[in-house]
Parts: sequence; C-alpha cells; structure tokens
Amino acid sequence: MNIGDVASRSGLPAKTIRYYEDIGLIKPRRSDNGYRCFAETDLHKLAFLGRARALGFTIEDCRTLLALYEDESRASADVKQLAQEHLDKINIKIADLEAMRNTLSELVTCCAGDNRPDCPILRDLSQPPDAGDQ
Repeated sequence: MNIGDVASRSGLPAKTIRYYEDIGLIKPRRSDNGYRCFAETDLHKLAFLGRARALGFTIEDCRTLLALYEDESRASADVKQLAQEHLDKINIKIADLEAMRNTLSELVTCCAGDNRPDCPILRDLSQPPDAGDQ
C-alpha cells in the first residue's frame, strides 16, 4: 500500500503517518524509487496508534504500548499498569475541570449582567490565588 491507501484505511492523515515514521513508531519499507510501501502489519500498527492517541495516550505511552503489543511474552499486568496510570491522570483532569466549571458557574450566577460596572467575575479574576492553590 502507498501512504494514501494506508491513510485512508487507518483513518490517519498522511502527515501523521510521516511523523510516526520520523519518530520511529513505524518503519515502512521503501521501494526502489524511495516511495513508502506499507504492509498489513503497518496498517494494524497505525490503527493501534490512532486508537491509543484517541484515548489520550502520549507518544511515549504509545511507544511503550506498541512494544508491549509486539512482545508476545508480555505480562498483561504491565499493560494494565500503564492504562491505570493514564486513567488516574484523566480522573485528575476531570476533577480539575469540574472544579473550574463549578467556580465559573458560581461567578456567572453572581454577575447581574446589566449596565452597571460592578462585575463579580472581573473582581474574582483580579484576586491573587489562595496560598492553597499554589
């Protein structure tokens, strides 16, 4: 397959595929004229990488996951640990986003939104962070 074919079948842009090659995540063969030649295994790796990236795994996490995927003697505990660490990070981000939403929602509720210059949103934003927030 050429890069257009594998891009279409994997759902990844050709630019992303070239990037993955540049950083060593995939290594397609090259034809005599220098064009990339992708095999089915390359397609599966690209689909794997696309799915892992869609779940928010970093490039380095993807590198580790791909190595585990290719290692038939791997321990599933290693895969689970990496996924659990990523899930923990996601849960922290969700908690942070929920706190941000709650604070902003409270500020929006407190603002009259009329023609007066007094605005609790601007007042709150101008306050230095609490010592506990640092």
